[in-house]
Amino acid sequence: MFTIDIKLGRLNEAVQLASPNCDSRPIGELSLIVIHGISLPPADFGGQHIDSFFTNNLNSEIHPYFEEIKDLRVSSHLLIERSGTVKQFVPFTQRAWHAGESVFNNRHCCNDFSIGIELEGTDDIAYTDTQYDILQQLCVSLQKAYPAILKQNIVGHCDIAPGRKTDPGASFDWQRFKAKLA
Repeated sequence: MFTIDIKLGRLNEAVQLASPNCDSRPIGELSLIVIHGISLPPADFGGQHIDSFFTNNLNSEIHPYFEEIKDLRVSSHLLIERSGTVKQFVPFTQRAWHAGESVFNNRHCCNDFSIGIELEGTDDIAYTDTQYDILQQLCVSLQKAYPAILKQNIVGHCDIAPGRKTDPGASFDWQRFKAKLA
């Protein structure tokens, strides 16, 4: 199980990397977890490019895809690498810029009331057993820290931005993941 410092909004076991791509949240309870999938470049795993992207240090000359995304300013609260390493880029007390234009249960601007968790992966390559284990443990810990996050309030980016986003993709096994949640 993971421990969360509610006051600081920190996951104590995570590697801490500060992203400038965040701002203050409006007043209100955290009630949603949004699961994403990311790899940079696409379908390439194990590098530090996601870290660089979320901290605005991505060298656009390394790969042609990076030129396409060089001006984007995005972040997530957490990243779970394929190895299981967890990194935190934004405290839970702050609004990470992960969901974009989004709606959940008729509430717009999901960044205002959600925690974003990125899984290193793609829509069509299976996520690792370790990632599922860590994600389940993280979500249970977050549910304990933020009781308004119910099991049905843990969704994919595709669920809050349909037609615009597809992650975490068809390769994500929702039944397996949700089987161990409270």
